[in-house]
Amino acid sequence: MAATRITVKNDGFLRVEGDFEIVDLEGRAFGLAGRVRVGLCRCGQSLKKPFCDGAHKTSGFRSQVAAFDLEPPAQEPGA
Repeated sequence: MAATRITVKNDGFLRVEGDFEIVDLEGRAFGLAGRVRVGLCRCGQSLKKPFCDGAHKTSGFRSQVAAFDLEPPAQEPGA
């Protein structure tokens, strides 16, 4: 298993587990108080973004997700 695992929850959040750090655009780390598992908001309605506060349950957010393979990345010009 990878050091970090991200699980996409149907109609809900992203569960992040393992050895990870979450930082803002300035590179400042969010204090996770020792947590090794957090939920990140996908619905956009959480009052504690980027973390999930359960707002998806009352906001009508729906998203059913199944794993699939991405296409290879596009090559950059001159590569």
